Amino acid sequence: MTGVCGCCGALRPRYKRLVDNIFPEDPEDGLVKANMEKLTFYALSAPEKLDRIGAYLSERLSRDVARHRYGYVCIAMEALDQLLMACHCQSINLFVESFLKMVRKLLESDKPSLQILGTNSFVKFANIEEDTPSYHRSYDFFVSRFSEMCHSSYEDPDIRTKIRMAGIKGLQGVVRKTVNDELQANIWDPQHMDKIVPSLLFNLQSGERTESRSPSPLQASEKEKESPVELTERCFRELLGRAAYGNIKNAVTPVLMHLDNHSLWEGKTFAVRCFKIIMYSIQSQHSHLVIQQLLGHLDANSKNSATVRAGIVEVLLEAAAIAASGSVGPTVLEVFNTLLRQLRLSVDYELTGSYDGSTNIGTKIIKAHEERQLQEAVIRTIGSFANTLPTYQRSEVMLFIMGKIPVPGVHLALPSTGSGPEGTRMIQIMLLKSLVQVTAGFQTTNMLTALPSSFLEPLLSFSLTEDPEVRLLVLQILLSLIDRHDNRPKFSNISIISDISVLKLKVDKCSRQDNLFMKKHGQQLYRHIYLGCKEQSSGRQHYETLFALLGLLSVELANEEVVVDLIRLALALQDLALSTDEGLPVFNRCAVHALAAAYLNLICQLTTVPAFCQHIHEGSVFVLRLPSSLEKVEGDVLFLQSKITEVLGGSGYNTDRLATPYVPQYTDEDRLSKRKSIGETISLQVEVESRNSPEKEEVKKKMKYLQLMDSVGMEEQERERRRQVVEKFQKAPFEEIAAHSVTIALFSFLLPSRPPPSPSGTISSGYGQNQSRSVPIYEMKFPDLCVY
Repeated sequence: MTGVCGCCGALRPRYKRLVDNIFPEDPEDGLVKANMEKLTFYALSAPEKLDRIGAYLSERLSRDVARHRYGYVCIAMEALDQLLMACHCQSINLFVESFLKMVRKLLESDKPSLQILGTNSFVKFANIEEDTPSYHRSYDFFVSRFSEMCHSSYEDPDIRTKIRMAGIKGLQGVVRKTVNDELQANIWDPQHMDKIVPSLLFNLQSGERTESRSPSPLQASEKEKESPVELTERCFRELLGRAAYGNIKNAVTPVLMHLDNHSLWEGKTFAVRCFKIIMYSIQSQHSHLVIQQLLGHLDANSKNSATVRAGIVEVLLEAAAIAASGSVGPTVLEVFNTLLRQLRLSVDYELTGSYDGSTNIGTKIIKAHEERQLQEAVIRTIGSFANTLPTYQRSEVMLFIMGKIPVPGVHLALPSTGSGPEGTRMIQIMLLKSLVQVTAGFQTTNMLTALPSSFLEPLLSFSLTEDPEVRLLVLQILLSLIDRHDNRPKFSNISIISDISVLKLKVDKCSRQDNLFMKKHGQQLYRHIYLGCKEQSSGRQHYETLFALLGLLSVELANEEVVVDLIRLALALQDLALSTDEGLPVFNRCAVHALAAAYLNLICQLTTVPAFCQHIHEGSVFVLRLPSSLEKVEGDVLFLQSKITEVLGGSGYNTDRLATPYVPQYTDEDRLSKRKSIGETISLQVEVESRNSPEKEEVKKKMKYLQLMDSVGMEEQERERRRQVVEKFQKAPFEEIAAHSVTIALFSFLLPSRPPPSPSGTISSGYGQNQSRSVPIYEMKFPDLCVY
């Protein structure tokens, strides 16, 4: 019988005998290296036998696994690994099928050591570049199995960690093997990404607490460096780094879903960390795709809790800070439109107390303080996005936000859902706060193009409202727009400085564009500064901001003509402080007087005219305690217009203009300014320069509404005037009426009545005065008493 067995053994195929010879009698001795070299040489010499070698090894391994002979299992896998590394012939595909079959057998085992063994072999295989493509190979099982291992809940924590790390490495291997192989099933398909990405995030999250308590990198041990969280982050970065333009959405969507399902937006920290990894890992030109997905997700969660929405907004804030300039993408205004819509919804939720405007028992309870935190986060995010934009796009965003400010009684760009006038006011304040963020750090060389009339005039008209918070926000926006050399902090307090060189002001020569800007808008700025000082509700911060605005105008946009006008304005403010006709409280009058004195002290040193400086320094006296009356303020503490005109005239300044007191021209805009709501103060002089702006029609509607309201007021005034005339003629003595009629006739003859307004309007003369057009004699209208 022994001879028969020996004879049958000799008849076995050579590849089987070579395979059998690599297994020792005792598995503890390990692989027989000499025989392994013979098997490798045979496989290289006869590549057509490679698939049979693989099939036989697979058969032996399956038998050993079933018999729990794990020593021989390890030897078989080691032999397979060496054959894979050595052979790259065209027949490798069939061998790989046997290899993957054996790896799958190991991964299906419930023994952790075999799972890890199979994973390590797969990782080695994943790093091999095959010479020939495979048309029918599938990795679906491996994606599913490795994802399961990433979520292992094995009792022993050390073994659990090893299993999870093996799962992460396996997923990394699958990605490497398939991501660049067009013949393989697309690893970016949602069915695969929905397994891979959550598995990675699960391990990233589970190691977050451990990482926060971990020692510094210099003290970390080798075991600490190989923790699941570190390995996961490397794998996640590699996955994202390989994502092409069309794959970004499939890679990011599972992240959003994972954060939703596990309520991770509220904590913010983990969500921010995830998207930092994403933004730093993907190609920079794809950043706007991630931002657009976040914006869409924010809209989808519009009726979720404020903490969830705030978490998404916080992630947007961080993403915008990381994104390169201009990476917001082609739909810039849509980004801001989404954020402004969320701002409006938050205001409505806060005031109505529900997400659907009803008071049903089943509605969620809304916490006002959480909504306010969300609103502040949205405003910060708007500023963060604006900082990534070039100047011309930031100007468009400013105009876009300005067009969103609602006007009561008109179709709102941001319709309210029932929050009423208070909601409208809150939205207006939030939008102005957004403008403060957008204009922060605004830099431009051409003020005319960066600040068109369609933006600047409505903004200035907002400064005339009764709401002190609104006026302060408008002033802060103006400061940001005008300050181009970071001089603003140097005018933070109203104070007299004997030598302004300590301020180290940065003053450049006024450019031609700046001159044109001040020629067009200077009088508007002066008038709004003057009227702002007259507001009784103004506080210390208002006057300090007005002083800063005057100071910035002097160092940023002042030529000789502007300097003269600013001095006239300061002297007019001094007269305002002394006047009792305006009914200003003592505090306001003292503040206006201090502002005028501090500004004249500044401007005199900027002009560097010694006699002017001497006169100002002599009158620069501050009253530290508020007096009960300013009626007796005179003499040395006042700045005299005649004296200033005299000393500046000798230095070449326009004496005629200096000698003319500044008187602000009141317009229809000022009548509108005293309405209760800021939205009702939009100027009638708004001109829409941006023809392609989506806000053009909205601004026109606002103008028509305000013109209608103004015409109603004019009609009431006209009726009142007529009533008084009729009453006078009914009750006045005959002699008085006769004398009045003769006087009117004489003046009408000597000074012909003004013709009706022509379509071209009036001609504007110097300093804002109007002249009537000359009218032909045959068009003049004479009283009946003077016509024969």
